[in-house]
Amino acid sequence: MLKKIDIYIIKKFLGTYFYAIALIIGIVIVFDISEKIDDFIEKEAPIRQIIFNYYMNFIPYFANLFSALFTCIAVIYFTSKLANNSEIIAMLSNGISFNRILVPYFISASVIAVFSLVLINFVIPPANRVRLEFENTYLRNEFRNKDRNIHMQISPGVYVYMESYNTRNDIGQKFSMEKFKDGKLVSKLFADYIKWDTAKNKWKINHCYIRDFDGIHEKLTKKKSIDTTLTIFPSDFKQRSNVVETMNYFELNNFIKKEKMKGSDNIDTYLIEKYRRYSFPFATFILTLIGVSLASRKVRGGVGLHIGVGIFIAFTYVMFMQVSTVFATNGSMNTLLAVWIPNIIFSGIAFLLYRYAPK
Repeated sequence: MLKKIDIYIIKKFLGTYFYAIALIIGIVIVFDISEKIDDFIEKEAPIRQIIFNYYMNFIPYFANLFSALFTCIAVIYFTSKLANNSEIIAMLSNGISFNRILVPYFISASVIAVFSLVLINFVIPPANRVRLEFENTYLRNEFRNKDRNIHMQISPGVYVYMESYNTRNDIGQKFSMEKFKDGKLVSKLFADYIKWDTAKNKWKINHCYIRDFDGIHEKLTKKKSIDTTLTIFPSDFKQRSNVVETMNYFELNNFIKKEKMKGSDNIDTYLIEKYRRYSFPFATFILTLIGVSLASRKVRGGVGLHIGVGIFIAFTYVMFMQVSTVFATNGSMNTLLAVWIPNIIFSGIAFLLYRYAPK
């Protein structure tokens, strides 16, 4: 059962954490407004949309982004004050073990981890959808697809190719489609271009040739145009790389399955986003243990020294996360390993600090 000392530590931990998050978000919003005010005025963005569509959906995104950093800082700040006031020594002297002192810390860390897990998987994605739509309307230039030689599988055994795709006119140049059955090519279509018909919500294939194979004979058919339904849409070619930020847990899993079937080049990016949604909340426990083990010892530098070391550790963690994901995206490193490497390394650091913490 929770005792008074547990409630005291939980209140201090969570109170410091949420206060620090609120403070940094306020600072970030002020700097963001000063940076984007000219764009808001130039694009005539309505004040209501700026407040409710952009900044109200901006808050949960940045709250989660800074969560790991301020977990570490919050723990170090109030634990260091406890140590400087000799409260940690008093607890240990009265027979409370260091492991028992950790209990309220990990209860608080669990609250933050669950909070972060729910935010990143179910609250932030719909908020990002509204925020990114606002950014695309008022802050960013029109999206243009610059991909060349586009290959994808649109359904089992059906592959399409386009030399390029124009997102402004919804036209794909030098289009071809191949159909395979039991590993054998049964049909191939060539066309000068393919265009989306907004009236019929179908693709119109223009100036095409169709070659059908039955294993022995070949039949060639020429057509001026064909209206057809394909399992691809213009929106598939207009997605920015951050589209995965707008998907909840279930939508992201389904999206990754479809992209794997298409043979997308960005699978690693999508998998990194998926795995980060678990590694970040888990980091709360690691950074909590680091913070308690580090700040529970009374030192000459006091709170300032502990906070300085804590900020260094937290930023080092973030740097490790960015470096490892770059290796996964641009190299050959396994994406799951790349995302969890910082947690593995800092778990070792946390264990060493815990071993040498005052008992």
